[in-house]
Amino acid sequence: MKLGAENKKKVVAMAVLVAIAILIGIRAVSSFGVLGASTPTPPVAAVTPAPAATTTAARPAHKKGLAPQVRENTLDPRLRTDILQASQKLEYEGGKRNIFRMEELPPVIPQPVAPVVINQPPPGPPPPPPPPPITLRFFGFASRPGEPKKVFLAEGTEVFVAKEGDIVDRRYRIVQINNNSVLVEDVLNNNRQSIQLTTAS
Repeated sequence: MKLGAENKKKVVAMAVLVAIAILIGIRAVSSFGVLGASTPTPPVAAVTPAPAATTTAARPAHKKGLAPQVRENTLDPRLRTDILQASQKLEYEGGKRNIFRMEELPPVIPQPVAPVVINQPPPGPPPPPPPPPITLRFFGFASRPGEPKKVFLAEGTEVFVAKEGDIVDRRYRIVQINNNSVLVEDVLNNNRQSIQLTTAS
């Protein structure tokens, strides 16, 4: 009887161990499948050929004188003759100055500088006007032995005979008599003037 009970215990223990082994095996298989799914091998990228260039009718119209736009991501190695022809038609319109020729720069016109104002004292009174000229005319003289020399003077239609020191027309004093001129002083304006000898008309 004891031997049968021990065999039963061994069978139960064996069954438990087998069940545990089966569970561990299932768990290992399932974990391996999840690991393989989480890190899939990257597929090889297939290089697809670039689409052929569209015809002229399918391309959008470009402005005159401008080269057609080229896509940046294109891998087409073919030569684009349409772009070359469009770039050859471009005209240089940078300005009137030719960058390949030495030319003088236009002259620089200096800006006008404002004059510097210096504070000056106020102007004084204006100078007095010049004295009026002496209008006497000397046309001759007379000289006698033993008498002082006399001159003949005229103003308008009046004729005066005077010697040195005389007053003529109540304002002109005869200062000096020479052979060809007479020095006359205007006593009202303190002005002296030499009158040359002239022929009587």
